[in-house]
Amino acid sequence: MIRVSANYLEVLSEWRRDFHRYPEPGWLEFRTTSKIADLLETWGYSVYVGKELITGERMGLPNQESIMSFFEQAKNLGANEKWLAKMAGGYTGALAILDTGKPGPNVLFRVDIDALPILESTNESHVPQQLDFRSLNEGYMHACGHDSHAAIGLGLAEHIMQHRDRLQGTIKILFQPAEEGVRGAASLVSSNFFNNIDYFFALHIGTGVEQGVFVAGTDGFLATSKYDVIFKGIASHAGAFPEQGKNALLASAQATLALHALPPHSDGSSRINVGMLNAGAGRNIIAPNARMQLELRGETTEINAFYESQMRNILEGIATMYDIEVHYEKVGSAISVPSNRQLAEQLAKVAKALNIPTLEYQYFNAGSEDATYLMEKVQSSGGLATYSIIGTDLAAGHHNECFDIREKDMLPAIGIWLNMLFHLSEE
Repeated sequence: MIRVSANYLEVLSEWRRDFHRYPEPGWLEFRTTSKIADLLETWGYSVYVGKELITGERMGLPNQESIMSFFEQAKNLGANEKWLAKMAGGYTGALAILDTGKPGPNVLFRVDIDALPILESTNESHVPQQLDFRSLNEGYMHACGHDSHAAIGLGLAEHIMQHRDRLQGTIKILFQPAEEGVRGAASLVSSNFFNNIDYFFALHIGTGVEQGVFVAGTDGFLATSKYDVIFKGIASHAGAFPEQGKNALLASAQATLALHALPPHSDGSSRINVGMLNAGAGRNIIAPNARMQLELRGETTEINAFYESQMRNILEGIATMYDIEVHYEKVGSAISVPSNRQLAEQLAKVAKALNIPTLEYQYFNAGSEDATYLMEKVQSSGGLATYSIIGTDLAAGHHNECFDIREKDMLPAIGIWLNMLFHLSEE
């Protein structure tokens, strides 16, 4: 077994803190991708970026002003223009490929790299504030650990190259954009790079798992769909000509109540939430417009699809009732896919051999993950896939302004994944 030196934490922490200092949200990870691609190319990987990698339609794409702003910011911060040219328009993310030249398995690792639109804490008890790696992009923050995921991916990549003579087959490491809002994986999954994968591995740090504990396989991520909805009516003076108006505010409010009144499903748990509703132009004006942001979740992909159908019926029916227009756009999506228990069992054996406290399999009835699209593609072609958790002490919960991890908990992930590769090569 190869053990990752404790001294390597200094390298990992430097990468993690750099990413933390310059957080970039989904489809805007220009500097992050550039830095990752530079390192991967230096180490000898074949590196693919931009439209070479993203073949499907992107969901939840930011507006053009945001794309240009983050693009110029990355350029000003010294991002390599070779990679930037390939990412123009928001085609972020990178894939590293090592072909060992020896027959063996086709293995894919996936880490995510995007940040969240959260204003990071300036409290002196907040470690990034204390140690001067707090976000410099005000209003954006790595509040879910993706900075550490990117560092883990790089650490794995460097160690693979140090031991490449022991490895067989083809090894791929995906640095995925736009996981937040589950927007990224659906646009990548159709790429030929992800055909005929024998083994797929993804992970997350934290999520409530006890510090030092490794969960080899998981199930329970909810299928989900995120929608932006626009209601279009007709403005009119509320006192003089109310009958001439078509009230988008009332329609949107009625839709909100109807959506939240949908019954639970007998086959499993579900979630429906209208999280944002803005409407109207003034107190004496029949509201001509309304905007809604909502999400649906289901314990299975089928349950989520049921509520999507119900949502469409409600929106279109209420639009007819109020004689207005309604337009809705899916801006994020994930499916529900369990880890393969047999692969989780193998991974757990590797972790235990490294003396890491390990749970073989755990059910999480929690959030959603778009890595499930890649898991489903791998499994549907006969491969095995597992999603793992690395426990850590959290300063605050995920998506919180005070979120922070214990950095040394990044090291076990690299050791487990690296030794799993040796295990697969020796099978």
